[in-house]
Amino acid sequence: MKLILTAVICALTLSFYAQENINKNPFRQLKQELPTPNSYRTAAGFPGHEYYQQKADYVMDIELDDTKQILKGEETITYHNMSPDALPYLWVQLDQNVRAKDSDKKKITQNTINETMSFKNLKLLMNDFDGGFKLDFVQGMDGESLDYTVNKTMMRIDLDKPLQKGESFSFKIKWWYNINDRMQIGGRSGFEYFEDEDNYLYTIAQFFPRMAVYNDVEGWQNKQFLGRGEFTLPFGDYKVNITVPEDHTVASTGLLQNVDEILTIKQKERLAKAKTATQPVKIITQAEAEKIEKKKATGKKTWTYHAENVRDFGFASSRKFIWDAIGVKFGERTVMAMSYYPKEGNPLWEDYSTKAVALTLRSYSKTTFDYPYPVAISVNSKSIGMEYPMICFNYGRPEEDGTYTARHKYGVISVIIHEVGHNFFPMIVNSDERQWTWMDEGLNTFCQYLAEMEWDVNYPSRRGPAHKIVDYMKGDKSNITPIMTNSESIFQFGNNAYGKPATALNILRETIMGRELFDHAFRQYAQTWKFKHPTPADFFRIMEDASGTDLDWFWRGWFFSTNHCDIALTDVKWMQISDKNPDKQKPFNKEIADSRGDLLGDIRNKSNAKNTVVELDPSTKDFYNSFDKYKVTSLDKDDYKKHLDMLTADEKKMLTIKKNFYELNFNLIGGLVMPIILEFTFVDGSTQKEYIPAEIWKMGGKTANKVFWFEKEVKSINLDPNLETADTDRSNNYWPSRIVPSRFELFQQKDEKKKNEMQKSKSSK
Repeated sequence: MKLILTAVICALTLSFYAQENINKNPFRQLKQELPTPNSYRTAAGFPGHEYYQQKADYVMDIELDDTKQILKGEETITYHNMSPDALPYLWVQLDQNVRAKDSDKKKITQNTINETMSFKNLKLLMNDFDGGFKLDFVQGMDGESLDYTVNKTMMRIDLDKPLQKGESFSFKIKWWYNINDRMQIGGRSGFEYFEDEDNYLYTIAQFFPRMAVYNDVEGWQNKQFLGRGEFTLPFGDYKVNITVPEDHTVASTGLLQNVDEILTIKQKERLAKAKTATQPVKIITQAEAEKIEKKKATGKKTWTYHAENVRDFGFASSRKFIWDAIGVKFGERTVMAMSYYPKEGNPLWEDYSTKAVALTLRSYSKTTFDYPYPVAISVNSKSIGMEYPMICFNYGRPEEDGTYTARHKYGVISVIIHEVGHNFFPMIVNSDERQWTWMDEGLNTFCQYLAEMEWDVNYPSRRGPAHKIVDYMKGDKSNITPIMTNSESIFQFGNNAYGKPATALNILRETIMGRELFDHAFRQYAQTWKFKHPTPADFFRIMEDASGTDLDWFWRGWFFSTNHCDIALTDVKWMQISDKNPDKQKPFNKEIADSRGDLLGDIRNKSNAKNTVVELDPSTKDFYNSFDKYKVTSLDKDDYKKHLDMLTADEKKMLTIKKNFYELNFNLIGGLVMPIILEFTFVDGSTQKEYIPAEIWKMGGKTANKVFWFEKEVKSINLDPNLETADTDRSNNYWPSRIVPSRFELFQQKDEKKKNEMQKSKSSK
């Protein structure tokens, strides 16, 4: 009985450890981490047969007060319930309330004070700007007030009766708010003031109460807006009248409806020319813009824009705008790539902005789907990069003398590519930004990298290649969060939400899957979820389903953990086949012995040889004292002949194989499993690359062994030679061991501003 009990306990213990090993195995499937597939979203990552999404249409009258910097609006929202659920209330986003005096954003922002503080920092600390929505009314179409509750950045509208499936509900909101000075207190939306001319440049967004998303995943996505987690919005159609000073130019989401009332004959002619031009055409020239900005008009003008099937709406307005455009062909369609910028943006903006917009449309369309909207606009503002359907606001201006650094030039091009690229993610592939920043920023940054390579193969991209993320990956884990972390709780926002997912996708494309499989799957994801609301699980699943590749280990390591990659090449054994021929084997054995050298003790002991027993007493010597173990004897040859007689013809043939065998030992130091990529360099200078899939680690162990054989002798081995895996320690990647060089710089502290290369070039002439 005691023995049986012991056996049961041992069995249970072994079972426990086996299960624990399975639970820790990085190749276990993503089951608990992902939601269960259902009729709304399939296990293949596609919309299910009962998938639905809501729709919200807007009719708005907006007025921009350029004297008081106030935005006023009245809107009619028509909400269409396409869900199977009866909705007793509706949730509306009031994102401008993040700038209310009592906002949670202000309350939770951590502050410090120092013995010395700049005036700007003190002003920011004591900022009491009130930029929240002021609601004049919330009414039904009959003019009667609706029952509503404002909860910070969200408003619930309680309905008299639940809104049933297939029904629509229309209501009206009138509101206004103070526009924030972006240069003083920041913000995605706001104004920039030009003191010398007493002029303003407005980039306006999140400016109207907007419907929240209701879906099968979150129900109502009514998580409060705290400033970082961006926006989650349903698609709809917009009709917007924007009233501004009559000398302002308005850039906006949508198509201008009252062209004849707004544009001059010359501007319309230029716009028509731009459709087929090979270089951007100025619709408003710099000379014309400078003339307009010097004298303020007293009247007003209304620009009317319509946009179909968009999830948001933004616009920009200023009397300072230069405007240029060029057509980008998609089959029979022509999309207008356009830029609006003040003279302060030149020459950078007239040289690069619209060309960068056009490149983005072409590049992203190849990667995903043809850009479906009629226009794509880049607006210059001094210190922001932000995106909306068909329009984005982008920072970057040269020095006052018109010069700029190479880094600044590429920074301008990159931010334009990135923000225009957001039209694809999340404006069309409409992910939940409030929950998952990486689904738009990470995917977009990956596509940005591809577009940058189409601008110039030597483009100095900040993010994308694996080695660019190494410093972040090997950093202090207490200051790193998994990619799969809510937008408001991310440490190191840029690295986590932009850099790491973009790098992961690039590694998938170049190293794990290959370009053909990856491009097909990524394009399938984009086209499947175009104008829909995908989740992370949908992305993970469709990438696997469309490529036939099990990537659960990859998603787990890169997206659900903070592990880093560090694979060490710990040992290399070099062997050749021995045919046991004593004429070859014994000289080889002697060569090996001689190559090892004498032990230190042996060297020192030889000085005492004359005092040893065998020297003092010769009678102690026998046969073995003079035996040469490396000398070939007749007995050795007899044994060799007997050995050959015992072998088959195939076995004898194998003895003639002239190969160099190398056993390589690897250690998984970092917790992130990745492929083992090796470059062998042979003594004749030639090289050969070998790729071992990550599944070599599938048993969950920390060590792996692999044998390779070659005709040639190997001179050196390099692990991850092309920096494909984000390996954080290159010092253990070489055989023979190699010191990885580095340098430190000495500098003298100087306060004066350095000249850029363009300024140096001018001063040297």
